[in-house]
Amino acid sequence: MTITREEPAQNADERSMLEGWLDYHRRTLAWKCEGLTDEQLRTASVEPSELSLLGLVRHMTEVERWWFHEVLLGEDPGVLYCTEDDPDGDFHLTGTETWDETRAAWEAAIETSRRHAAALTLDDFSKMRGRTTGEPFNLRWIYTHMIEEYARHNGHADLVRERLDGATGD
Repeated sequence: MTITREEPAQNADERSMLEGWLDYHRRTLAWKCEGLTDEQLRTASVEPSELSLLGLVRHMTEVERWWFHEVLLGEDPGVLYCTEDDPDGDFHLTGTETWDETRAAWEAAIETSRRHAAALTLDDFSKMRGRTTGEPFNLRWIYTHMIEEYARHNGHADLVRERLDGATGD
């Protein structure tokens, strides 16, 4: 499968633009993983870091679940990779993880995120409040934060991918 990415229209309405850029960055991460073996996807960037492409996808799965389940709706989606004993479990790979299972969990989290957000307006507030401000987040803020989160980690993915096979690109 070849990953395609299209930037949102330059004259899109606000919601379409936010959703378009978020989907663009989601597809960028998938693109960075395309064509690699499970072993390559589990390969850490450089010691002592445990950062890998598979770990980044697992991390973004947790981030999707956090912002669109826990923060937005106040629901606990349950444990996936991170636990109280291992809060960075998304990056702690055992060597048995596969791209297929990781991608399936990530895609399921994205679809759930889309479904939860579709029922709300950009001005609707989250059930959970911010730790520092005590204020809720509106959906607009969550979309903007998710774009930032993906963009930052896609920069990491660029470097990991280049180390693995020399592939570069935006």
